[in-house]
Amino acid sequence: MAFVLLYGTLHVTIFEANSVSNPGRATRGAPNFLRKSSQPFAILPLKGVVSTYSHFQFFTAITLLASGMLSRITVKHLCVSGTFSSRLVENIEETVGIGKGTTKLYATIDLERARVGRTRLIRDEPVNPRWYESFHIYCAHLASNVVFTVKEDNPIGATLIGRAYLPVKELLDGQEVDRWLEILNEDRKPVHGGAKIHVKLQYFDVTLDRNWARGIRSHKFPGVPYTFFAQRHGCKVSLYQDAHVPANFVPKIPLAGGKHYEPQRCWEDIFDAITNAKHLIYITGWSVYTDIALIRDKRRPKPGGDITFGELLKKKASEGVRVLMLVWNDRTSVADLNEDGLMATHDEETAHFFQGTDVHCVLCTRNPDNGGSIFQDLQILALFTHHQKVVVVDSEIPSGMSEQRRIASFVGGIDLCDGRYDTQFHSLFRTLDTAHHDDFHQPNFTDASISKGGPREPWHDIHSRLEGPIAWDVLYNFEQRWRKQGGKDLLVQLKDLANIIIPPSPVMFPDDHETWNVQLFRSIDGGAAFGFPDAPEDAAKAGLVSAKDNIIDRSIQDGYINGIRRAKNFIYIENQYFGGSSYGWRSDDINVNDVGALHLVPKELSLKIVSKIEAGERFTVL
Repeated sequence: MAFVLLYGTLHVTIFEANSVSNPGRATRGAPNFLRKSSQPFAILPLKGVVSTYSHFQFFTAITLLASGMLSRITVKHLCVSGTFSSRLVENIEETVGIGKGTTKLYATIDLERARVGRTRLIRDEPVNPRWYESFHIYCAHLASNVVFTVKEDNPIGATLIGRAYLPVKELLDGQEVDRWLEILNEDRKPVHGGAKIHVKLQYFDVTLDRNWARGIRSHKFPGVPYTFFAQRHGCKVSLYQDAHVPANFVPKIPLAGGKHYEPQRCWEDIFDAITNAKHLIYITGWSVYTDIALIRDKRRPKPGGDITFGELLKKKASEGVRVLMLVWNDRTSVADLNEDGLMATHDEETAHFFQGTDVHCVLCTRNPDNGGSIFQDLQILALFTHHQKVVVVDSEIPSGMSEQRRIASFVGGIDLCDGRYDTQFHSLFRTLDTAHHDDFHQPNFTDASISKGGPREPWHDIHSRLEGPIAWDVLYNFEQRWRKQGGKDLLVQLKDLANIIIPPSPVMFPDDHETWNVQLFRSIDGGAAFGFPDAPEDAAKAGLVSAKDNIIDRSIQDGYINGIRRAKNFIYIENQYFGGSSYGWRSDDINVNDVGALHLVPKELSLKIVSKIEAGERFTVL
């Protein structure tokens, strides 16, 4: 069957499957009434006395037997009387912890071999699993079929039950398709029992979107849809293109009204914000290093600016400010053995520095969620990181005429660690005896050092300061993470400071040219954030995606996709890493199906470029 480009949005609902049969399980193809049996049965103790037990009592007996607390029966002396289901065997396996346990079924949605959706696990419904889950899917895929796969989850891997196919060509007219699809085996023949899956789909081509390639046409733009955090209004944003900008910034960038762009200074502003905090300082980082200095420009000295970052945090904590830190725990760094670790993030040094102080520093791994296999869990623990770089503080009101405070947040790509302080000049040698005399970072040349004259590694990244309602979203993100991985409940109870800290509210007037509408995007799952709803329907309402036993916020991808699709004249992208859309790769030396980098950003870019070429319109991507 011919492949067709699906480029737009696909709405899918998976309702249920019926007559599911798994020959590899104890339940096999048993009739449903047998699988649901709750009749009593008998077991024969060693002493020969027959006793009648309910299922619950039997499970209890088996559990006690497995733990060694019940010794007068053995499995080989169990005799079963009456009609009861083979599903009982699965429950015994689940209780005792041997075998596969109870049947756990889930369904996936694929555009050919690209996974675009996955339901939660349904337990104890081996015949008629009912998911009733809806998916909002951005698609940029060549496909001949939308494939629905039903699988049984195992401790390692999964067992295929079967697949159902809906031809893509049936979706192209944009009409809703509501259908029971036959589930087939790998030979495309009906599975045992005639199982079917009930689905509903509707496709919306990208060119039918009234905002396609038209930018943001109105100040009433509501923001990116289907996301956890909504767009906030009346915000103030300060942008930073490096950790520092000297006074002689060039070139002069003209702005409307005869003004010129005034560059902001990231680490100076963070130093001031932390120094002036009265109630809370919350920090997350891939790496946080205590021995760096935030103030280094001799032409812009600040009182107390010679203090190191670690000592500054200890000083604020000793003043009664609640200082909480979530720092990624590099599993390859081990205290007293190899503190540097593979990534040299100083995590063990940082934790040791704050041990026994009023600063609460927690090293947190990327914990696996409940939806992966054992192998996937090990991969996440060993290879995945926390990459959020956030500082949240209570800040004074700019007028200085009030005792009230408001929340200010910093978020972006610059870690508070060694090697990150730089300017737009990115000097490799000139600053080795000044700004970088005790901050030499060069992982690319193992023999490089200050004593040998460098070179240091230059560093460029972007960051921002957020004020107004958006700053509270960053605060809430930290609170979610702390409640999940922070241990003790040490968060400041802001309701107790209601008379001091102003609640979320605009900080700019609507007609001010400097006012911003801002939306927070992130990539995080229930393994690292507290409070995600368990029910898929509730997760969908909250702008989250469900996957097996996990809930995911993938709004960063959604933000990219919406921006690319709306772009009219140009797309400028700055990113440290850029790999994705692996479902569309062509390679002779790797199996692209094993890559798993399925996000759509590279494919979206290529399709945007193609559309502009076909339209004969000028367009730039950098």
